[in-house]
Amino acid sequence: MTTAPSSLDTFDLGDLALQSGEVLRSARLVYATFGAPSARRDNTVLFPTYYTGSHADNARLIGPGRALDPSRWFVVVPNLLGNGVSSSPSHDGPQRGADFPHVTVHDNVVFQQRLLSERLGIDRVALAVGWSMGALQAYHFAALFPDRTRALLAVCGSARTSRHNWVFLEGVKAALLADPDFRGGRYDSPPQRGLEAFGRVYAGWAYSQAFFRKGLYERLGFASAADLLDAWARDHVKWDANDLLAMLWTWQHADLSDNDVYRGDYARALGAIEARTIVMPCLTDLYFSPEDSAIEVGHMKSAELRPIDSDWGHVSGGPDRSPADTAFVELAMRDLLG
Repeated sequence: MTTAPSSLDTFDLGDLALQSGEVLRSARLVYATFGAPSARRDNTVLFPTYYTGSHADNARLIGPGRALDPSRWFVVVPNLLGNGVSSSPSHDGPQRGADFPHVTVHDNVVFQQRLLSERLGIDRVALAVGWSMGALQAYHFAALFPDRTRALLAVCGSARTSRHNWVFLEGVKAALLADPDFRGGRYDSPPQRGLEAFGRVYAGWAYSQAFFRKGLYERLGFASAADLLDAWARDHVKWDANDLLAMLWTWQHADLSDNDVYRGDYARALGAIEARTIVMPCLTDLYFSPEDSAIEVGHMKSAELRPIDSDWGHVSGGPDRSPADTAFVELAMRDLLG
């Protein structure tokens, strides 16, 4: 069951200078909030969205009796730039489509901090949490604003995109670009074959080998692996191709040390995180590996590696995908929120 947000609003940021040197014109950060700030304004949870996700998807982890109970916590869910809700290539305007500028995770997080401080009057978050690309943002927030982040939970994500993760993303991107109807991003109608291929290729990475060997797709209502692939193809046809590629570029270039604060010193950036941290890789994740997570934890001051032992692969950490895995993630939330 999905909880309705207390509010859905837009933060107009104006023209923004980006890390890439480009300018995002008339930037709009769309965000949902659940619950209300406490009198001391110390109950905020920052919960950024993931790749192909929106505030509505994150809402599946928010509700009465959940770890993120809006009667206790003020949950702020900013939509990733490029996801079709916040400023995106699919929106009308002079930067529509292939003319949309390159946006980094660093850009997103800096704008999220402006949202918290300038619009919502929040100086410090009780928890920065995210799954997958949401974890990339949570990591960046804790490193860029260590004095503003009490706790950090990174689920099936990383502090920077590994070389192997980059290669995986190149593969799904190539499936989309191979469609001649894509036309360099200046298509008149959706490149349907490319979008379907993108979804089919991606499905093979989202779950583990054991997931398919044990037929766990049946728990999702699919009679066969082929049916699951068909569903992924149909789902991705609904997406704007340039939106997918804009977010993918953001993902591929994620590195919490690639900024003027840490100047490429990855170990120093991780070591600067003051938040009590739990890092939760899935042992069968095919592109955010437990080995990378262990390296990250080794550089941090107050971090615990708490792997998800699941056959669901990367999807294990997603909102309400696997009940047992979701319960394990929510336990970590409760531990950090106290």
